[in-house]
Amino acid sequence: MMEDMGFADIEIGPPVDTFGGANGEPNARALEVFGYAFRAVKPA
Repeated sequence: MMEDMGFADIEIGPPVDTFGGANGEPNARALEVFGYAFRAVKPA
């Protein structure tokens, strides 16, 4: 999808526990939900 929007050199970072300490933490753990950082370049 990012390539379709014109981005190049797309990198996806490692999984991060973004729900630690939140009310939905047990559900996130049960469903193995993680956040991911994206890095990309949009050529001029």
